[in-house]
Amino acid sequence: MTLLTKLNDDMKAAMKNKDKESLQVIRMLKASLQNEKINLGRDLTEEEEMTVMSREMKQRRDSLAEFEENGRDDLAKKTEKEIAVVEKYLPAQLTQEDLREIVNDAIKQTGASSSQEFGKVMGVVMPKVKGKADGKQVNAIVKEQLNQN
Repeated sequence: MTLLTKLNDDMKAAMKNKDKESLQVIRMLKASLQNEKINLGRDLTEEEEMTVMSREMKQRRDSLAEFEENGRDDLAKKTEKEIAVVEKYLPAQLTQEDLREIVNDAIKQTGASSSQEFGKVMGVVMPKVKGKADGKQVNAIVKEQLNQN
């Protein structure tokens, strides 16, 4: 079952259940996938679908941080609900320990020894954790590990 098929099925279920909030988010996700498909001029691969979903999640997390920073609790609560819906379509997120292990492997693989080689390590880590971890979290762990070396 493709992600688009799953979104269509969930959209129908949300309509039947009169779940307007979920329906709105699912429609946005579906539109993003279809726009990406049109831009590429072909069907999306599973990896490309995850890239789109990750981008949608990142947008919502960034919005949530801004809303909380500016005291907009009403918008923050709405965005938290949207994040919960988007999470259903992403793979299970990696734990801190798993991320540290992947980062340490990447450091060994690249031979990085200082924070100046941050880009090399991120280049190895990000394809492995695509859709499974927040980029800011990965960034912080890589910096932390490189500063320890």
